[in-house]
Amino acid sequence: MKQLAKLRWQCRRGTKELDFLLLRYLDAGYILADDEEKARFVELLSYEDDQLIDILMGDLKVDAQPMKALIAKIRSTG
Repeated sequence: MKQLAKLRWQCRRGTKELDFLLLRYLDAGYILADDEEKARFVELLSYEDDQLIDILMGDLKVDAQPMKALIAKIRSTG
């Protein structure tokens, strides 16, 4: 539970778009994710806000297929 609270704090990025996407995934998808997907989500949270918004909005492409799958899941969760 402590880790979820920490992740919730890290999901609050100060922009409505990022907050909405990240918190929605945390509430609906993260709990059901396997350990590898959870690790990718934590990695995604390490990106700077400008990179993160570009990645999640599709303006900046990532090469790794597992990360692409997570990004698609974040976009569609809800």
